[in-house]
Amino acid sequence: MTKTHWMATALTLMASIGAAQLSSPGFSQGGLATAARAADKAPLALPADRSETMKKFDAVTKQALSGDYETATYHPIHFPPNIGTSNRADCMTCHQEVLTTKPRVESQAGVKGDNVLAWYQTLDSYEGKQESFHWRHLESPLAKQVMKLECNFCHQGSDPREQSPEFTVPKALQTSNNGQVPFTNRKRVNPSETCLRCHGNFPAEIMGIPGPWHEQRADLEPEGTPNGCLTCHAGIRTERHNVTYLNKDGIDKAAENSSDVCYGCHGGRAWYRISYPYPRTPWPDMDKTVPDWAKDRPTKSESRYLISGK
Repeated sequence: MTKTHWMATALTLMASIGAAQLSSPGFSQGGLATAARAADKAPLALPADRSETMKKFDAVTKQALSGDYETATYHPIHFPPNIGTSNRADCMTCHQEVLTTKPRVESQAGVKGDNVLAWYQTLDSYEGKQESFHWRHLESPLAKQVMKLECNFCHQGSDPREQSPEFTVPKALQTSNNGQVPFTNRKRVNPSETCLRCHGNFPAEIMGIPGPWHEQRADLEPEGTPNGCLTCHAGIRTERHNVTYLNKDGIDKAAENSSDVCYGCHGGRAWYRISYPYPRTPWPDMDKTVPDWAKDRPTKSESRYLISGK
């Protein structure tokens, strides 16, 4: 049997299994309605605050919610340009579970969650118990105060075909993973333009600070100075936060009480060894000489994230 015939047979078998699951009363996929709900003929109420783009696909949405997994997977809202004008209500129509799912109370090794700190709990700006990734970025008190994230900030498209290079990339080009299929590095988001913006390393060298912030902060935060960052940055590049995915006023207010508000996004919760190359937004009395590290940087944020009039 040739590879092509084998793949076709496998796909047919997978489709048959999927159809059987869809017809099963216990079928459930993510936040989609179960087949049992469809059988009950329950009315499907769509969110009133869904976007105008989403409203154009109401018939498709109802079919997806009735238990049609393939229709849900290839819903037009998942693809550009539609996803660019979607809103959170559109996504929560089918994916509400990303906000309601909770972390394990106890790990598989028997460690109780209440007895340990998750990495994101190590700064004063996080309050409460451990929570899920999406809840922390969308619904937590800190997120509501300093962020204005929408689902499509990170998820700028979701094409199922892109999850398997075996079907979309010629074999001769599959060399990015030491000659192996580059499957493990394929992601649904672009981390370098999303996660890195708030989870990059602390750029101490660029700012002329001799070491990591947690080692230097004491010298910059004498009594009566709760946020040493503002010693320099109260008047420097304050317009950087004037973007659609952040709440500038909320950031300014929260930063009055603790440098953890600043450090949390600028090195305190670093997932990467590099920092994001932020735009070098001009500030009053800025030195006209551009340092080497900033020579290739833009002087304003990307147009798609600029707030009108800023």
